[in-house]
Amino acid sequence: MGIINTDEALAKAREADLDLVEVAPNERPPVCRIMDYGKFKYQQKKRQGKGHTHQSKIKEIRVRPKTGEHDIAFKLNQARTFLQHKDKVVVSVIFRGREMAHVEEGRKVIDHIIKELEDEGKLESPPSHQGKRIVCILAPK
Repeated sequence: MGIINTDEALAKAREADLDLVEVAPNERPPVCRIMDYGKFKYQQKKRQGKGHTHQSKIKEIRVRPKTGEHDIAFKLNQARTFLQHKDKVVVSVIFRGREMAHVEEGRKVIDHIIKELEDEGKLESPPSHQGKRIVCILAPK
């Protein structure tokens, strides 16, 4: 619009039902813009909020040595989505009762899960035996 008087600019802003906002106060003459100030503040806040980073969470998948193939496939898909969302995945094989006598079955299950997920994540800590469970941690690539 060029250089106009402050009263004239305020009148044009009221006529358009908008606000007169000072954009560059240090310039000579000061630069002002006719705009919706609430919308402007909202967009600034929205732009500032986009810079946040994803907080990595730890998700857990629990299976047993006798868990069925379909159930393991379902849990693998869940683990894939967790890894794609940049979350760590703890894989636990839990033994109950007499299953402790067949730890090698649990080891097979956890090795199978690690092999299936190696394209999505890397092994952060190898499988370790902790009481009645075998635990390993996968981190996203």
